[in-house]
Amino acid sequence: MMRAAISVVLALALLSGCSLFSGDEDNSEPPAKLKKFDAQITLRSLWSHDTGVGTDEQLVKLVPTVFGERVYTVDRKGRVSAYLLENGKLVWRKKTGALVSAGPGVDEGLVLIGTSDANVLALKADTGELLWTAPVSSEVLSIPRVYEGVVIVQTVDGNLTGLDADTGKRIWIHDRTVPVLSLRGTSTPLVEDGVVLAGFANGKMVALDVRSGRQLWEVAISVPSGRSELQRMVDLDADAVVRDDVLYVTSFQGQLAAVSLENGRLLWNREMSAYAGIAVDLQQVYVSDELSNVWALDRRTGASLWKNSDLQRRYLTGPVVVGGYIAVGDFQGYLHLLSRVDGAIAGRKRVERAGILAPPVALGDRLLVLGAGGELVMYRLSPVE
Repeated sequence: MMRAAISVVLALALLSGCSLFSGDEDNSEPPAKLKKFDAQITLRSLWSHDTGVGTDEQLVKLVPTVFGERVYTVDRKGRVSAYLLENGKLVWRKKTGALVSAGPGVDEGLVLIGTSDANVLALKADTGELLWTAPVSSEVLSIPRVYEGVVIVQTVDGNLTGLDADTGKRIWIHDRTVPVLSLRGTSTPLVEDGVVLAGFANGKMVALDVRSGRQLWEVAISVPSGRSELQRMVDLDADAVVRDDVLYVTSFQGQLAAVSLENGRLLWNREMSAYAGIAVDLQQVYVSDELSNVWALDRRTGASLWKNSDLQRRYLTGPVVVGGYIAVGDFQGYLHLLSRVDGAIAGRKRVERAGILAPPVALGDRLLVLGAGGELVMYRLSPVE
């Protein structure tokens, strides 16, 4: 019953497109209060920047993207910025005026952003010059990708589109029917050795040839079940991860699975409901579930190794592996560090009060964090003396 109640509240918030952090009253259980802990690690700020309005209290997918020696950001009002990783110095800034809903994706000399009014914009990574604007079929809520001259864009209507990276012209489109009810969000496609891997709201994962859009294989991660449309929601909204030719993917109200990249064969699966994200290291898979429990699972079998429930209902980001720890952000803007060994909380830092929606970015012993209010901070991890 508790899981069902939380699912209803979460689904209604995500379906409406409103902020999870708005503070509106509801009848669900309150977020867990933060407990005292034995600090093992500290987070020291190296530099910070105000990147703009952030998400502007909307459920959009704006992330800090690191490429080479720079980090790129975009805010809801279309302000795209490039900073030096080393010291945070601003390299360039471009005001596009676009109502941005996803981005930036960066590669092959391009900075790519998607908008709520169904456009993709490509800027020159070196200077911020706008190169082209291309229409797509609906709002973009996944990070656009580029691979060998093809820009891959997934839209909320179920379409996956390949665009020419030089001109923005459409090369191919893969059409999927969206269920009557689905979460507001889309997982970001991956590209591995010329193969596009994309998850859909019907619980299926597909592999396509990046140049033609031809389907190579398809696998059902979760099968819809239940009497109501709400109970049948099995969206693949969490970004999948590839490691050692194995794809790790999870769904809302469904399964977490390991899939062979070669042919789409299911290697193992287990019950899990998640929408935020996955992280993988040499031996373990980490996931923040729909209740904000953080799990560690055996990579080979999916068996549970540990579970941390201290942060329940704090709307955690997907987990990120950094050194000997797992980092997650929450709705009040706290960054939490958990031990990879047993899941115990080992460190904590408040980034900003607007909350954290994007998973942190791990860079050796540093963590790059973008708050929902637009605050971008680079931290260094140091042991407590």
